[in-house]
Amino acid sequence: MNAPATTSLPRALPAEHRQRLMRLAREVSFPEGSRLFEEGGRADRFWIIRTGTVDLDMRVPGRRAAVIESLGHNELVGWSWLYAPHTWQLGAEASSPVRAYEFDATTVRTVCDEDPAFGRTVAEWVGRVVAHRLQAARVRLLDLYAPYGSGSAR
Repeated sequence: MNAPATTSLPRALPAEHRQRLMRLAREVSFPEGSRLFEEGGRADRFWIIRTGTVDLDMRVPGRRAAVIESLGHNELVGWSWLYAPHTWQLGAEASSPVRAYEFDATTVRTVCDEDPAFGRTVAEWVGRVVAHRLQAARVRLLDLYAPYGSGSAR
């Protein structure tokens, strides 16, 4: 499920705030199969995907981890860094080679605190991402585990 335009980075933040955020980034890469983070781990960074795909997954007792959503170009990987207790709610794995921009969560939160307008914009963006991801998780889990799926037309 692709994110709506309002959650992908180019449309989510005004140009000045996007540029300010990008000044805090560093380029990283992950080979296919790399775990970016594990459910329950410390959320101390986040990423914007440049190329490749990252699967968000959830541990299911007695089963393989369930892939909740696949993320691609310009999408945010990780939102738990913004909200206390700063613990990952899902896991994430590179399902192809990934190049991304990585951000240190503490640095970004500090900049958000120092500039309330920037902080509000970032919080609204991340909030839209969270809302989208919760809906995607609901649909995906119904598809996987409900007797008749989500009932959505495909």
